[in-house]
Amino acid sequence: MSEIAAKATIKPARRRLLAARLVPYLLLQALIVIATILGLRLLQPSDPDDFALSGFSLREDGATHPVTLPHFTSSRYSLQDPPLYSGTFVFKPDAENTAWSVFLPRFSNGVEVAVNGVAILDSRRDPTANRPDRNTPEITVIPSSLLRDGSNDITVRLLVWGPLRGFLDTVYVGPDESLRGAYETRTLLFVTLPVVFSAWQSLLAVILAIMWLMRRHEPVYGVLAAGMLVGAMQAFAPAPLPPAPYPRLAAILLASAPIESALVVTFAVLFFGWRWPRYGLLLFVPGLVILLVGLFASQPIPRITFLFLGVPTVGVCLMLLVVILTWAVIRRQDAASFTFGCAVTIVLTCWFHDMLSAFEFVRDDRTFVTRLSYSAMLVAIGAGLTWRFARALNQVDSFAGQLVTRVREAEERLKASFAREEARARAAALANERTRLMRDLHDGLGGQLVSIVALSERGHEGATITDAARAALKDLRLVIDSMDDIGGDLMLALGSWRERAAMQLRPHDIALDWRVATPQGLPLHPELRPWHVIQIVRILDEAVTNAVKHAHAGNIAVTIETLDADQGPYGVISVTDDGRGFALAGDCAAAGASQTARGLRNMRSRAARCGAVLDLSSDASGTRVRLQLPQIFPDSDAAAG
Repeated sequence: MSEIAAKATIKPARRRLLAARLVPYLLLQALIVIATILGLRLLQPSDPDDFALSGFSLREDGATHPVTLPHFTSSRYSLQDPPLYSGTFVFKPDAENTAWSVFLPRFSNGVEVAVNGVAILDSRRDPTANRPDRNTPEITVIPSSLLRDGSNDITVRLLVWGPLRGFLDTVYVGPDESLRGAYETRTLLFVTLPVVFSAWQSLLAVILAIMWLMRRHEPVYGVLAAGMLVGAMQAFAPAPLPPAPYPRLAAILLASAPIESALVVTFAVLFFGWRWPRYGLLLFVPGLVILLVGLFASQPIPRITFLFLGVPTVGVCLMLLVVILTWAVIRRQDAASFTFGCAVTIVLTCWFHDMLSAFEFVRDDRTFVTRLSYSAMLVAIGAGLTWRFARALNQVDSFAGQLVTRVREAEERLKASFAREEARARAAALANERTRLMRDLHDGLGGQLVSIVALSERGHEGATITDAARAALKDLRLVIDSMDDIGGDLMLALGSWRERAAMQLRPHDIALDWRVATPQGLPLHPELRPWHVIQIVRILDEAVTNAVKHAHAGNIAVTIETLDADQGPYGVISVTDDGRGFALAGDCAAAGASQTARGLRNMRSRAARCGAVLDLSSDASGTRVRLQLPQIFPDSDAAAG
């Protein structure tokens, strides 16, 4: 029950909200209608009434009778025997011999003007004339040779081409400087301004088409571009008065108005995010019918079809736009719907004004302004869409700028994190190096010092203690030398080791044969670390010590070379003596002496920790220790597993 009561409460509140939005909007539209009507009356250009000719005699359909301009004639579809208006004007020459002109503010569809029996104007020669939707004015200077003092005859032949009745507004004859201003004002309002709007409309159609090509998922741009393009084609169509250069094209372009109106309705539906109904395609049927009639039928059938089918379609589309925009304003309450709604109200008011004029409910004003207001509305809509697109691009640029800033901040944080990780890794490496150094000092120098202490406590001779002290000193030098930065060049460490080995062998009268088989010696290893060096040097020390203590060799050869493989070059260090050798067990370990076997196991362990391969061979001719270095040394001495 509570839910039902809540729903019953929500509905009246929603209605009050809709009414609160609808009433102000309708009042605003009523004010716009009033302002448009007043504007149409106030903006009418003022004509020079001092030079007006309104009394004429009309010869039409074989009968002559007096008429007063402005005047409507009967509708006709033949240019044979057109209505002929005859009148007179008084010419008063002045001392300056000022030129006189004939000025016609409005007419339909074409005119021929003659003064004293000589034709001086034919509007069919003007490509911008003969268009009732532009209210094209005409002015022509009367040759001075045709004018005579006093009364002069003037005739206006009205070329009517239905289905609407012909119309001729007041004719003005007088000094050109007095009539030219009114003509230029009308030309600006009813010829130049529509052409400017149409050109602007064509440009916006191109811009919107490009925008649609860039954003295919938004068909609203493409629909409005098509509507603007169709309207521009209509604006620049040839004059409908025969003989038209392209009569079929002129007839086909009559279909542009209802098709353009249907496209604008489609644009409004898509712009406000509504789904296009299936029956919405019926709006395009009248325009297609007029198009087919223009293709296959001759005049005046297309014009009649347009009058009774195209014009009502435009009105229906305008009414649909009013309904759509009113609903959008109530729901959305945004500037776009308000602006669009006001523009449609202005166009609809102008359309009603033109319908009243076309069907002669307003007989003193035959000015058509729908085309002008319609083009202005499309231009305003296109400009609004272009502004929205530009604003979207600015938002994208702003987002891109924010993204760049965030990426830069993330990079700074990442750099700081990398710096911290690098410092942490450096500290870990330093700790590992300290641990290694402590282990090396403990395993090497520590053991030697313990031996010295033990020998001294047991009362051994000085020579034995001296040898132990020299071994400790040698081990200390080895640890210190391994701390040097050799830049990945193992040959530098081997050079230092060579001097120590020669000093070790000299008291035993053992010759050291140092051989570098390849010019480059050993490959460079940027990843080489001090603990790699000390393991290699200890292996070589162990090999030399074994040759001195156990093999009783007279010569020791150290060979250094670089060999090539599929994966790249690798270094090889060989230590060969000419001693008596020893027997090897199955696993290439020494058989017999446990101390020797333990030394060989240490050598293999050190080689594995460096990623190297130790190969041992021994026979009666001597012993050979071959150390194959890795192509890339491991990062951790735990690599041996």
